Amino acid sequence: MAEFKRIVKQMKKNKMAMLGLIIFLIELILLVLAPVIIPYDYTAMDIMAIQQGPSAQHWFGTDELGRDIFSRILYGGRYSVTMGLISVAISTTVGMSIGAIAGYFGGQVDNVIMRVLDVIQSLPAMLLTIVISAALGSGYFNTILALSVNGLPASARMLRAQMMKVRDSEYIEAAVSINCSRFRIITSHLIPNSLSANIVQATMAVANMIVMAASLSFIGLGVQPPTPEWGAMLSGARQFIRQCPHMVIAPGMAIAITILALNLLGDGLRDYLDPRTAGRRRK
Repeated sequence: MAEFKRIVKQMKKNKMAMLGLIIFLIELILLVLAPVIIPYDYTAMDIMAIQQGPSAQHWFGTDELGRDIFSRILYGGRYSVTMGLISVAISTTVGMSIGAIAGYFGGQVDNVIMRVLDVIQSLPAMLLTIVISAALGSGYFNTILALSVNGLPASARMLRAQMMKVRDSEYIEAAVSINCSRFRIITSHLIPNSLSANIVQATMAVANMIVMAASLSFIGLGVQPPTPEWGAMLSGARQFIRQCPHMVIAPGMAIAITILALNLLGDGLRDYLDPRTAGRRRK
């Protein structure tokens, strides 16, 4: 709790990081309340209001089926943002467990784990995600699984590197000398003291996962229409980009604002948690 308070205090000094945090929190609140606050049913079609521009009745205009884009943006954000958050949570949890085992035991265990991660990372990230999505099939949960596998190596390598720095520390030797179990040493000492870089990496990864999820939906391998996921909305609107640019601008801006907010937040966390930048701040 004390560490959390210190982070919040330091973040308050970083105006851009606070701006990113405020934007993202407001967005999360809107997405949670979306079923209550959306002015129209996101599936409701109105043939009398097809492809209308922004107006008092339809703030972001309507699409090719007369559906309210503002309602679809809010409701669709629940899919886009949660895919990013859940996939990062899974990849970070599993990746940190793998990295902790590799970093603590070292030797042959570390070698085998690192070679498997090398194979995964040898493929371009987007290509790997496309292959997994194509193999599993499209859909919300399959997209999350594909994104999670893609994020495993980064989390594992990050924690492994941090743990290899601290595993020979005096407090670890003291824990070993009093016969602490390996599990307790890893979970109570090594991981908590190696988390800072993973926190920053996870924050940045959420932004990357949201973009990748939108990309998969855009090419037809992610969430499928009529579900109003942002990438799927862009895919459906691309053929009308000249006649009705508002259909593309709205989901595109939703993605851009979310990514900007997360990147600003990630930069602020990095400035506080990275010892190199922290040293420059003190100077």
